[in-house]
Amino acid sequence: MNVAVLIFDSVTKLPPEANGAVVIGGSHAAVYAAYMSAKFGCRAAIHHDAGIGKDEAGIGGLNYAQTLGMAMAAVTTASARIGDGQDLYVRGVISRANSLAAACGVTPGMSCKEAAELLKTAPWPHTLPPAKGESRHMIEGIICADSATLLLPEDRDRIVATGSHAALNSATATAPFRPKLLMFNDAGFGADRGGVLALAELDKDGIAAIAVAASSARIGDGRSTLQDGTISEVNQAAYRLGARVGSPALALARAVAEKAS
Repeated sequence: MNVAVLIFDSVTKLPPEANGAVVIGGSHAAVYAAYMSAKFGCRAAIHHDAGIGKDEAGIGGLNYAQTLGMAMAAVTTASARIGDGQDLYVRGVISRANSLAAACGVTPGMSCKEAAELLKTAPWPHTLPPAKGESRHMIEGIICADSATLLLPEDRDRIVATGSHAALNSATATAPFRPKLLMFNDAGFGADRGGVLALAELDKDGIAAIAVAASSARIGDGRSTLQDGTISEVNQAAYRLGARVGSPALALARAVAEKAS
């Protein structure tokens, strides 16, 4: 069977070649990212488990994919950098697999490379996902976006809580919009502290950014970042705004908003 294995840092925008391919995506394995892999017609997907975290949100997409008939697995956060598809492929070790992936022979402890080869036999085509509901919300004047890719030009100088990890590619996605304060999920930090590398990059542009602990907030859920998140990492620009590790993200957002007004 001539099935391609394709590697991407993110699955939020995939090329036509992803249709029918096994995709290794640096994205978390929460529902939003699983939805995107399914939307682009991937035969099967391997994502990052993002530390699994609160309510096991980091692997919530595996059950979602199962309902669509798509095989999906995740690599453990300690084994590879989130947001770096090539690193997942080279160093990733499987932590979880849904039943369809398990039926292909994928098991925890297996290398990502080996799992990708096995997933070439996954059933396809699967059911395409229904259109996903609203992924941007406003809470107390604060933008809550389930993905960093959902920022808009009007978010400049606003407080934005995203459901995304803070890997390097999240800095690339968000910096052009220049929000006043950005919030991410730390994805369990993981290999090489990959889950928070964006914070230092954003600091170079003078953009305040923090990450909340994956254990405190559901990754892939911007509202949970804001309402449930406990700060686990801050950059210098955010520190100057009053961000401190161990403090609630919501309290910081309120303080920054009050000062701005």
